[in-house]
Amino acid sequence: MLKEKVLETIKKYSLITSGDKIVLGVSGGPDSISMLNILNEIKKELNFEIVVAHINHGIRENAKIDEKFVKEFCEKKNIEIYILNTNIKELAEKEKRGLEETGRKVRYEFFDEVLEKTGSNKIAIAHNQNDNVETIIMNILRGTGLSGLKGIEAQNGKYIRPLIECKRTEIEKYCEEEKLNPRHDESNDENIYTRNKIRNIAIPYIEKELNPNIIDTINRLSEIVKDDLNYLNVQTEEAYKNMCLEEKIPQEDVYNVEKEARIILDLKKFNNENIAIQKRIILYSINKLFGSTKGIEKIHIEDIIKLCNNNVGNKFLTPNKNTKIVIKNKKIYIETVK
Repeated sequence: MLKEKVLETIKKYSLITSGDKIVLGVSGGPDSISMLNILNEIKKELNFEIVVAHINHGIRENAKIDEKFVKEFCEKKNIEIYILNTNIKELAEKEKRGLEETGRKVRYEFFDEVLEKTGSNKIAIAHNQNDNVETIIMNILRGTGLSGLKGIEAQNGKYIRPLIECKRTEIEKYCEEEKLNPRHDESNDENIYTRNKIRNIAIPYIEKELNPNIIDTINRLSEIVKDDLNYLNVQTEEAYKNMCLEEKIPQEDVYNVEKEARIILDLKKFNNENIAIQKRIILYSINKLFGSTKGIEKIHIEDIIKLCNNNVGNKFLTPNKNTKIVIKNKKIYIETVK
């Protein structure tokens, strides 16, 4: 039963605790409507509240019907709902972004808005095992390290994914059994976007010709990688603490690149570390300063490590417009560009 599986996932990852108020992103499709139905049924048992956020992207002809469906579903169940009507196509053209990227940006901004307005503390997204596999394959095609192989996490900060250990076939079966009659997004059938090609062409081909259990196989890989990454993260933090000589991070605005900030590391201790830990310490330090490693690519990390290994004083690199790496006095200075 899907409900029992979702409860197991919630318990396994401590996704929901007593007193939580959760914003549910609901499109009206099988995944999100199943999540809504299940969380609505178990909210008294686990003592939490839910509100629904629905977005009409203004792209598809049936979007208004989807909106009506979700609204009526919530009214029938006496669930508070917030609806955003927008035009993603116009917004994408105006901001010169892709449709998918713009849609995602609008979606998460609206979820945050509803979260703040309702005094909620978590946002539930209806990603499932198939979504996880699609994401991992996309990451492989783009070129990825271990972090890309872990896929979608059950919880990432305020975002929780109660259906992440459920297969799409299980969700569809649940919808039939509960007579939920979910909406169908016809844009998912169009093999224009990479994810749709993976979902509709690549995975069915692999299931038929190579491995009928590919969803289970890649999800097992995902779990193994998560365990390995957790271990590496612990080792990285310990190594960082051992070699960090100074942290100057403005507490009042930690990620404001205009404020002077720096981290100083012991060069000798850094060079004595395994290269896998060296790479992670660089990313860990930059993330500490800026809250992001955006713009830091593989070639930048390799150049920084070469600079450190060469141990030549007063040399520096600027891997992106905000970050400066300086080697001097047997120390590594990772700092904001002045």
